Amino acid sequence: MFLEMKVFGLAIDPFTNTPIIILKDIGDKNVLPIWIGPLEASAIATELEKIQLARPMTHDLLKNIFKNLGIAVSKVEITDLDNNVYYAVIHLAIGESRYTIDARPSDAIAVALRANSPIFVEKKVLEKSRNVDNAKHGDKDKERQSDWLDMLMNLTPEDFGKYKM
Repeated sequence: MFLEMKVFGLAIDPFTNTPIIILKDIGDKNVLPIWIGPLEASAIATELEKIQLARPMTHDLLKNIFKNLGIAVSKVEITDLDNNVYYAVIHLAIGESRYTIDARPSDAIAVALRANSPIFVEKKVLEKSRNVDNAKHGDKDKERQSDWLDMLMNLTPEDFGKYKM
């Protein structure tokens, strides 16, 4: 089962200084942090902030190609989490034809934002993300993970400033 989610914001992991994109469901009941690279974070931040660049970046180029070829991005889905790697697909529609393209979640989300397309997350991904390596962690790490998830769940838009690269 898939849940529709929205990009809630970008943050920096305080332990690794790695950018994190935070997705929340419509009812604010589920949160999914996905660690991404700095370039992908910049591409997402540029769209979130509606920054107009003089020349198109990769995701803007892709959006322009899709538009000129009559291709619609119907949705993106975060489909799996395996060995700490997230998987996603971009669903494209060309007339009556439908295509599914494998993508990194950060790229899929950057494309979805530009195409104003919905983002869905497979419920099993949310469950797996809550239990990442729980068997390997001691009680202290489980407590820290629980505190981290609680913090993510309670973030408000005011907690996010402009994402600086």
